[in-house]
Amino acid sequence: MSGTDESTNLKRAEELKTAANEAFKANKFSQAIELYSEAIELNGSNAVYWANRAFAHTKLEEYGSAINDATKAIEVDPRYSKGYYRRGVAHLAMGKFKEALKDFQQLKRLCPNDPDASRKLKECEKAVQKIKFEEAISVQDSERRSVADTIDYKCIEVDAQYTGARIEGDAVTLDFVKHMMEDFKKQKCIHKRYAYQIVLQARELLKAMPSLVDVAVPDGHHFTICGDVHGQYYDLLNIFELNGLPSEENPYLFNGDFVDRGSFSVEVILTLFAFKCLYPNAMYLARGNHESRGMNKIYGFEGEVRSKLSDIFVELFAEVFCYLPLAHVINGKVFVVHGGLFSTDGVKLDEIRSIDRFREPPEEGLMCEILWSDPQPQPGRGPSKRGVGLSFGGDVTKRFLEDNSLSLVVRSHEVKDEGYEIDHDGKLITVFSAPNYCDQMGNKGAYIRLTAPELKPDIKTFAAVPHPDVKPMAYANNFMRMFQ
Repeated sequence: MSGTDESTNLKRAEELKTAANEAFKANKFSQAIELYSEAIELNGSNAVYWANRAFAHTKLEEYGSAINDATKAIEVDPRYSKGYYRRGVAHLAMGKFKEALKDFQQLKRLCPNDPDASRKLKECEKAVQKIKFEEAISVQDSERRSVADTIDYKCIEVDAQYTGARIEGDAVTLDFVKHMMEDFKKQKCIHKRYAYQIVLQARELLKAMPSLVDVAVPDGHHFTICGDVHGQYYDLLNIFELNGLPSEENPYLFNGDFVDRGSFSVEVILTLFAFKCLYPNAMYLARGNHESRGMNKIYGFEGEVRSKLSDIFVELFAEVFCYLPLAHVINGKVFVVHGGLFSTDGVKLDEIRSIDRFREPPEEGLMCEILWSDPQPQPGRGPSKRGVGLSFGGDVTKRFLEDNSLSLVVRSHEVKDEGYEIDHDGKLITVFSAPNYCDQMGNKGAYIRLTAPELKPDIKTFAAVPHPDVKPMAYANNFMRMFQ
C-alpha cells in the first residue's frame, strides 16, 4: 500500500469513528458498532476504535464481545487506560468481580491521580469483599432449606388502618388483583401478608409444572406471547390496556426476564404471580436468565425487594424462580423459550422435559443454553456475544424444528428496535416487550397473538408510556449504577 493510500485510509477511519460516536450518542448502538467495525478494518492499530466498539457492545449487553474488543485495545496499546476500564465494566456486568478488580487495579496504576479511577477501584474492592463474604456463608442449593416452609402468612396480622388491596380468605380474586394494580400504579405497596400469599401460592402452582409445558389452544381461540418486561410496570399495564387483562378467554405467556433493570420489578412480579394464582391455566410464566440470584444481585431486583418488602422475600423469590418452567410448546407446533437453541443437534423435547430445573442456572448445558443463547444470521454455531451460551444459525433452527415436528421458534432475550425481529427464513421470531428499554434505547415493545388452528403470528407493537421519575437500576448497588 502506498503512503497516499494509507493516509487516505487513516483519514477515512477517523471520519467513520466520528460518525460512530454520533450514532452512539443517539443511542443507536448497533449502527455505532457497524461504523466502528469499518474504521477497524481500515486501521486496526488504533486502540480507541476497539475500546469504543467495546463500549457499544456493553450497551447492547454483548459483554463477551465487549471483553474481546477491550482486550484487543489493550494488546494494541497496553497503556491505554480506557481499554482496562471497558473490560472491567464488561467483567462486572457478567458478575466476574475478581476479573473486574484486576482491570480497575491496572486502571489505577495507569491513572494514579484520577479521582474517578480511585473511586471505581474502591467500589469494586467493596463488591469483591461482599461476594467473598456471601460465598463463605452460603450453602449449596442441595443443602438449602426451603424458606417457603418457614413462612405462615395466615399468622401475619393486617393493621386496621391499612387501606390497600385485601385478600379475603384463601383465594386471590379479580377484584383484589385490580385493586392491587391500581395501588401499584400510585406507587403504594400491598401488605406483606398478601405479598407472601401470592408468592407462596404461585410457588405451589409452578412447582407442580413440568420443565417443558404443553399448552393447548382450542380452535378459534387466541393466545398471547410477551417477551422481556424487565421491571417496566407501567408498560405492562399498557399491554393489558391494549390486549386485555389475562383471563380464561385471553391467556398469556410471559417469556422470562420479568425483573431487573427496571425499578418496578416487585410490582411486575407480584402482578404476574397474582394472575397465575387467579388463572393457573391462562397465565404461563417461563424462566429467563434474569430469574436468578446472580443477575438479581447485580441488576437491581435484590435491592428493590429488600427496600419494598424484606430480606426474607429475597430468599423466597430466589427459590420460586427455580420452579419456573424452561419452555412451552403450543399445540405441538410452536416452541417458546427465553433464549434459544443448543450446542448439539438432535435435542428432543423429551430431553427438555427431563431437565432438573430446580436450581440456579448452570454455566453450560441445555438449561444454560435455553436461557442464554441467541440466533445469528450465518449458518452453524458460533461463540455468544454475551459470553454465555452460544449463537446459532438458521440451519440449526431448521433441524431442531424438523427433529421435533415443530413449525416455529419464538424467543425473547434481545432488545429489538421494532420490538420484534423475524429471522431464519421466518422460522424464528424474537419478541421483546420492554419499550424504550432502560429509558434510553428508544425501541418499541411487541407481543404476539396466535389464533388456533393456524397459529399464524399476529405481531402487535407499542410505544413506551410515561412512568414515575424513578430511574432504571435505582435499587442496584452503587458500583453498578456508576456505569449506567
